[in-house]
Amino acid sequence: MRTPIPRFLAAFAALLLLAACGGGGQAGQGGAAAGPPQRGGSITVLELNSFAGAWPSGLDPATNTTGGANLSQMNAIFGGLFALTADEDGGNARVVPELASGYELADGDRTIRITIRDGVKFSDGTPFDAEAVAFNFRRNITSTCTCAPRWPLAEQNGISVEGNSVVLRFTRPYGAVINSMVVSNVNWIASPTALQRMGPEQFKITPVGAGPFKVVSNQLSSELKLTRNENYFKPGLPYLDNLTFKSVGGDQPAYQAILAGQAHAYEGMNTTPLIEQAQANKQLTVTIQPPTSPYLIQLNTKTAPFDNQKAREAVYYATNVDAIRKGLFKDWYPAAQTFTGPGGLFHHDTIDGYRTYDPDKARALVAELGGLTVDLGTLKSYVAEQVMTALQSQWEAVGIKTTIHSDQLNALIGNFNSNKWQAMLQTAGAWDPAAGVGVGFRFAATSSFSGVSDPALDDLLNQAAATVDPATRETLYLQAGKRISDNAYAPYILAFAPANVTAAGVHGPGLTTKIPPVLVNTGVLWDQVWTSR
Repeated sequence: MRTPIPRFLAAFAALLLLAACGGGGQAGQGGAAAGPPQRGGSITVLELNSFAGAWPSGLDPATNTTGGANLSQMNAIFGGLFALTADEDGGNARVVPELASGYELADGDRTIRITIRDGVKFSDGTPFDAEAVAFNFRRNITSTCTCAPRWPLAEQNGISVEGNSVVLRFTRPYGAVINSMVVSNVNWIASPTALQRMGPEQFKITPVGAGPFKVVSNQLSSELKLTRNENYFKPGLPYLDNLTFKSVGGDQPAYQAILAGQAHAYEGMNTTPLIEQAQANKQLTVTIQPPTSPYLIQLNTKTAPFDNQKAREAVYYATNVDAIRKGLFKDWYPAAQTFTGPGGLFHHDTIDGYRTYDPDKARALVAELGGLTVDLGTLKSYVAEQVMTALQSQWEAVGIKTTIHSDQLNALIGNFNSNKWQAMLQTAGAWDPAAGVGVGFRFAATSSFSGVSDPALDDLLNQAAATVDPATRETLYLQAGKRISDNAYAPYILAFAPANVTAAGVHGPGLTTKIPPVLVNTGVLWDQVWTSR
């Protein structure tokens, strides 16, 4: 049975309209006078060096270990089989075919047939066809990147080619497969011919895809220069002649570079005072994206002290979410009690029975435990470090001795893989909870980035990812959120989303308009970005 993508997602339109109001803050004036898009021009986009601005293992989808953070670079080079788009206000978000022309689910959602768009060529002029897509699927599923898919593939004939379609066969229903594509390395299709010609070491430096741009030069985690792909499948696109990504050390230098005319856009600003300054500057556009990925405190339940539920409950009761929201973020971001944000699917503001701030209960539990000492880590970024410092102060006030540290992305991944961590302040969630760093990433027993091993929770999450029916999925995710809360697996803080800051004259979907983030940052549609400068 053919399953048109818009129909599957239409039921969520009302939910996603809320995204238009999410995140607080107002756009500046720089993008307000946008006229018809113009072709030509060049822009430089800055990325934070502890996240999107780090690509130490290159940009080959199969070997880029930080691919999920490098959405912009990967999407600009490879485009995508599918993309998440939305109306300008962030509402009506939906996954649409791009290099794929459609898909069909069959066999009780155990089989999916992805049809490849006819006549497409890679930027090296070689055919972009089903054989090339299947080659990439087989190669990418073995990647060590967190962006590799978690497909329940059948052992026999799990990936096959039929005409100009690629057929995936699963051991169980997997209705969330297409929504998950937009945050996965299987969405980025590399040229098999170029890979064979260059070899993997050179290919990861100058990869070849079928996206809107092709690589001119690439200094890892420093600067990526791209130019227009003249073989791009959309007539008249991309608008830009050249697109450059540069790594930058923080929000402040990024902001100063834009003011000085040294760059034209910055993805992922989260320093609240700078966002306010940018909003007051009529030469800039500030776009705060609809939140999809709440901050939470992951507790490692597999080791002490959080193998004891009383220790976990003490942290819940010791955490004053409203003080953090209002004191640090001026009430911009809504409180969260589960793994969804108002910009994503299946969101609920509250969970019945959720433990909220109660310092007396926290002190009593700490005393009952005979004391509580916690090591709390996070990713090096303004928001995370501000929240972590506040948590340390709040926890110390009820007798929880707390050490804190922040790390670069690679070090953070190493900490998770060592399983020696106790507590981590992270984001959990995605536009679709089954995708990317969604709920399974933080809570499934099989994930390296989970502190939980709960077969009943795993079953709920697997059932939710399996079904296509949105009402059933919502019910199952609500049950999963309730189970996480009841077992005190992870206190939630707030539903945060970063801001994009652009200079006057720069426009584009996901850059100066709202699209729910698919993995912390929004997947900017770079082929439609243009400048009037």
